[in-house]
Amino acid sequence: MISLREANPFAAFLWLMLAAGIAMFCLNPVLLALSLAGSALYLAVRNPLAARRALPLYLALFALSALINPLFAHNGATPLFVLNHNPVTLEALFYGMAMGGMIASSLCWFRSFQEIMTSDKLLYVFGSALPKLTLILSIALRYIPLLRDQAKRVRDAQRALGLFREENLIDRLRGEARVFSVLVTWALENGIITADSMAARGYGTGRRTRYALFRFRGRDAALCMICLALASVAIAAAASGALRCDFYPRFRLNGGGALGAVGYACYALLAFAPGILEWEENLRWRALRSRI
Repeated sequence: MISLREANPFAAFLWLMLAAGIAMFCLNPVLLALSLAGSALYLAVRNPLAARRALPLYLALFALSALINPLFAHNGATPLFVLNHNPVTLEALFYGMAMGGMIASSLCWFRSFQEIMTSDKLLYVFGSALPKLTLILSIALRYIPLLRDQAKRVRDAQRALGLFREENLIDRLRGEARVFSVLVTWALENGIITADSMAARGYGTGRRTRYALFRFRGRDAALCMICLALASVAIAAAASGALRCDFYPRFRLNGGGALGAVGYACYALLAFAPGILEWEENLRWRALRSRI
């Protein structure tokens, strides 16, 4: 098999969406733990620098959700202690951990999605079905790094002119507001230039054609079939109640029997396969480079 980076964009999109979607709509602690571990592994193998920056933030969001929910939701039959005459229950803590795991794993998957699904790949996947929406989305994604780089240039210019001070919070907020104002003006001007350029090149005046840089090969078909098979088993197990988890009034995780075990195994393969395939691709590349 091949890594998602080398696969057809449609196969990579399908795999990432199914892996993230099952975890987003199934509040099962085991599935969420598998999703978080698999997404973190893939992000760490795919981009170690981005993982070092993003994973602490995602784990902090997980901890924050786990701690905040018991303070506001007091349902549950197992009180741990009483805070301001309100019980803090074990069930509310477990529910907050599940929500935090869902948020953290979803952020990990979509952080990897941002790196894998570039604008040209999104145009390939959605270009024929939703051409206008795809064009708007690709332009918006293109402006994210452009705005980041432009903000750095404006901030450096303001510092060189002595207009951006960081002695206290008020001066910093004023400087950031000035930078934001410049960025808004710059974005509007570039939007007008882009629209004029598209009009000058005849966009929308004739029959739309598209050029695809990617080919759908047999290995991509096999990747899609494996992905759909694994996701179908996991979804069937969840729909049948084998993966059901009740948080209130008492926490109870359904054993699920054989179908539940198979569902967990299939989702584990779905979640961990991208990271394992990427790791294998990196090892193969390092071996090839060592022979040069």
